[in-house]
Amino acid sequence: MEISIHDFPEAHLRALANTGVRGAVMRATQTFNQAREERYAELPDVEALKAYAATVKDHTLEHLDYYLGRLADNIESRGGHVHFALDGADANQIILAITQAANAKLIVKSKSMVTEEIELNHALETAGMKVIESDLGEYILQLEGEHPSHIIGPAIHKPKTEVDELFHKLYDVPLGSSADVLAGKAREIIRQDFLNADVGISGVNFAVAESGSIVIVENEGNARLTTSRPRVHIAVMGLEKVIPNIHDLGVFLKLLPRAATGQRSTVFVSLISGPKTDLEVDGPEEFHVVVLDNGRSSVLADIEMRASLRCIRCGACLNTCPVYQQLGGHAYGWVYSGPIGSVLDPGLLGLSEAKSLPFASSLCGACGDVCPVKIPLPQMLVTQRTRAVSGGLMPVAETLGIKAFKNLMKNPALYKLSSKLGRFVKWGKTMPNLGIAPLSSWQATRDFPAPNQKSFRDLWNEGLNTEAAPKLEKPEASDD
Repeated sequence: MEISIHDFPEAHLRALANTGVRGAVMRATQTFNQAREERYAELPDVEALKAYAATVKDHTLEHLDYYLGRLADNIESRGGHVHFALDGADANQIILAITQAANAKLIVKSKSMVTEEIELNHALETAGMKVIESDLGEYILQLEGEHPSHIIGPAIHKPKTEVDELFHKLYDVPLGSSADVLAGKAREIIRQDFLNADVGISGVNFAVAESGSIVIVENEGNARLTTSRPRVHIAVMGLEKVIPNIHDLGVFLKLLPRAATGQRSTVFVSLISGPKTDLEVDGPEEFHVVVLDNGRSSVLADIEMRASLRCIRCGACLNTCPVYQQLGGHAYGWVYSGPIGSVLDPGLLGLSEAKSLPFASSLCGACGDVCPVKIPLPQMLVTQRTRAVSGGLMPVAETLGIKAFKNLMKNPALYKLSSKLGRFVKWGKTMPNLGIAPLSSWQATRDFPAPNQKSFRDLWNEGLNTEAAPKLEKPEASDD
């Protein structure tokens, strides 16, 4: 996927004009939000659970080298293989070497945002392999040649009518078929791919250092087939996915499904600790875990941004964000969108590449309230904005305008003069759109009221405020 993250200022306008996408995203996110609040309310002290989860993640990040080493040792002691990748190109080379050694022709994948991050499908297909996305949403997008627009609901931006038309064109499914019929057709097609695949590739929701296990949560069962049927299983994870022990996992398994989809639990939870043994009837003959850095070490070293690595990819901040609700994920231009993308993408790609994203927020604070691991997203958005401005990354016209406004507000004489001059201009109830960017685009959807003919200074001098203010008398001394 070509990175077009710097195009957000233009892309968001195109997204706003697409009423079909806006409607689909709004319906999906509102459903998620309502379900999340209902499930959160069932827990006796959800804030305490969130605080515990945040503490576990912070502790693990503080001692990441130890826990990654322990994870690798425990996986390898059970016959698995662990590979550390510096960046996306390194990870793709490692995975290509494994698949080529297995003489793989057909690969099935379960949903994985980190493989989207490194553009793994493109690398495998360029090498002559066929890759099938087995998650229903990802499968639909693969047929359409699109990329996910949401962390947990990759195709939530697609109205059902579009999926109807796609399946009718490709598989002659009658138009207007139910969602169950469409899912059944996809299941019928993909099931044969599971049976014939040489390699299965998955993501990782959590990796437990204590037991050397990777954990995958899902609702469709496709990840379990991906990881158990093919001869070789490759799991790809960001280095921040590791947690210390099984006890901690229980807390995250309470929070993740509730925050993500409003479920008490996902339908499937798989813990995989290595290749199958002689006593097991299913499972891979080879088990590989690829641990990806790809900029995460830089975020880890950034004290103000480190907490973004707590993220468990639930998507709750996307669902509650009024900006994301209106745009969907594609406008952000990269894999991670919404509030978490707006703070994490500048760390992974560089602030100069993603300088617009921290401004894709109303700073309402809702994202921080719903986060199950208490990432201070609003504070981080402000920090990234400050860095963008102080680093000279903002448009020249905007920078000059802010400087002019700052100087005006610091100079009482200039402020008094400007307020007087503004009242001399003759306009109606609202200020006309003079076509001056960026004010013109702001005014296109808003009325800017005309200045009052009397300023606050004038009213003060006339004494109106003192007449309205109550007169306070000095209380008499008490005899007590």
